[in-house]
Amino acid sequence: QFGRTEVIDNTLNPDFVRKFIMDYFFEERENLRFDFYDVDSKSPNLSKHDFLGQMFCTLGEIVGSQGSRLEKSIVGIPGKKCGTVIVTAEELSCCRDSVLMQFCANKLDKKDFFGKSDPFLVFHRSNEDGSFTICHKTEVVKNTLNPVWQAFKISVRALCNGDYDRTIKVEVYDWDRDGSHDFIGEFTTSYRELSRGQSQFNVYEVINPKKKGKKKKYINSGTVTLLSFLIETEVSFLDYIKGGTQINFTVAIDFTASNGNPSQPTSLHYMNPYQLNAYGMALKAVGEIIQDYDSDKMFPALGFGARLPPDGRVSHEFALNGNPQNPYCHGIDGVMEAYYRSLKSVQLYGPTNFAPVINHVARYASSVKDGSQYFVLLIITDGVISDMAQTKESIVNASKLPMSIIIVGVGPAEFDAMEELDGDVVRISSRGKFAERDIVQFVPFRDYIDRSGNHVLSMARLAKDVLAEIPEQFLSYMRVRGIKPSPAPPPYTPPIHVLQTQI
Repeated sequence: QFGRTEVIDNTLNPDFVRKFIMDYFFEERENLRFDFYDVDSKSPNLSKHDFLGQMFCTLGEIVGSQGSRLEKSIVGIPGKKCGTVIVTAEELSCCRDSVLMQFCANKLDKKDFFGKSDPFLVFHRSNEDGSFTICHKTEVVKNTLNPVWQAFKISVRALCNGDYDRTIKVEVYDWDRDGSHDFIGEFTTSYRELSRGQSQFNVYEVINPKKKGKKKKYINSGTVTLLSFLIETEVSFLDYIKGGTQINFTVAIDFTASNGNPSQPTSLHYMNPYQLNAYGMALKAVGEIIQDYDSDKMFPALGFGARLPPDGRVSHEFALNGNPQNPYCHGIDGVMEAYYRSLKSVQLYGPTNFAPVINHVARYASSVKDGSQYFVLLIITDGVISDMAQTKESIVNASKLPMSIIIVGVGPAEFDAMEELDGDVVRISSRGKFAERDIVQFVPFRDYIDRSGNHVLSMARLAKDVLAEIPEQFLSYMRVRGIKPSPAPPPYTPPIHVLQTQI
């Protein structure tokens, strides 16, 4: 149990106020269950109250719905309509702002015997227990009592932990080569005060408490002035999803002969009636998470490296459902069904060419570069690529497009060439041209087989590693293109119920 809402008395259309803060991970399937009760007494024990039904969903489903607002039927009491529930999600934003600030100082105390001071500022945020943590140091400005420091950028989280009224302490020092910097004085402020920008409120007297105690006529050790204050909000993956960006998911499956005859148990394509083969597992693991972000749940599914009926021609991009004009399958289950069907009708052949399916998705991706859609291609393969040069060229070209490529290697083959395509260590290049960004993530399926035979666990781990890079790859495309998220649709307001009064 994660938490409970408040109880709202005597209504069938409650609008709950209490919010729940949860950690969200794009790459994990986070299953949620909402249970509804009619409360009749003060007892915290749920069995003492009437059960009104429940709703199951994933956090990704809520986030991926239009405007991050999911409306779903409440179920769980046979033969009874239990009503509907509306769940909305929003990302906590106070933590995403950064501030660009610039300070200068006037008439600081002279600390050096020969020259003027070499001043710098140190910023500290206060903690809950009253202690202070250093969060920023400016550069040193040499030989002046009226320094102007360079503007610096700091996240609001680092500056005040998102609490606008928390004390920020600033100390002024005179830099010394031997590291024994002389303390000139200090002042305190808060994010809320600083956010007023350049004004008479943001001129601070620098006070040295020791001097103040000793000298009756002491006024201050100079002043520090805020010159500028600019808030920048870092946009996140969720801002785009909320604004309606769709993630299009395409699957490409390796039908080369090296997989082994599908009717033999040794084959990677063996259709075991009791459990999924490695291809099915990888497809389901990744697909079930991505499908939450695709509103129509229609996925193109392709195969490569097979001979097709009736004439036995070899194809490197054929539709698994047999319809080249419309290779879309409904949901991950539809993709699985088409995969099993095509295994029965095509002949496994070769070679293993990746470029045709990459170019297939790239054609779609190149037609929508406005940030409204992003394409993820999942290639599941048993191995050694035959068209390495063409594949590299396809990837370098695709790195300019709104797409990412996930390669899952199944079976015992050597996957050295795949590591080369995954640009984590060395950025991939073709004919001297480097990929604009890293868009390939490769993982060998064998690293995820759970020794105890727990496939649910191994599939969750696989999906997590495979999908972890997608939000960053997605953001890097949007940033380079200067594409901002669309505004989210207006928030939902419940209909006003007219109260009927008896006269």
